[in-house]
Amino acid sequence: MQIEIIDINKLLPYINNPRKSSNIDKVASSIKEFGFQQPIVVDKNYTIIVGHTRFEAAKKLGLKEVPVQVADLSINQSKAYRIADNKVAQDNYWDFEKLQIELDSILENNYELINTGFDSDELDNLLNKNLKNNDNLKDSEINESDLKGSKQCPSCGYEFN
Repeated sequence: MQIEIIDINKLLPYINNPRKSSNIDKVASSIKEFGFQQPIVVDKNYTIIVGHTRFEAAKKLGLKEVPVQVADLSINQSKAYRIADNKVAQDNYWDFEKLQIELDSILENNYELINTGFDSDELDNLLNKNLKNNDNLKDSEINESDLKGSKQCPSCGYEFN
């Protein structure tokens, strides 16, 4: 795989992209914190196959250039990959016990948890949930009725109830 740095204005969003970009702010925050770690995948004409949200986030951040991978895919492969990339990620499950360990470790090391991509309400749920019996729940199954205890971020002082 070869990654090129391309002028952002050369990229063309796919007009029939079936996925709506609702996390532009979160992705922009991620790019700002960690840099551009995943290239935008484009076809030979620089039409975006995968990475529409990264593209929008980069524009929001005022980036002039972005990393891209030019994929050698047929039109049908590009269409299928565009759908599969989003669908496969959507079907993932969290191992909440391991997620709890990772979040606790990040918190103990005074790093901002908001950089994980979870918003404050989600973090509140995750940090206070009894996770041992719920390690196969989908993301959308976290609810406030399972909350207990409280934790405080040592860096920013935010208290999670």
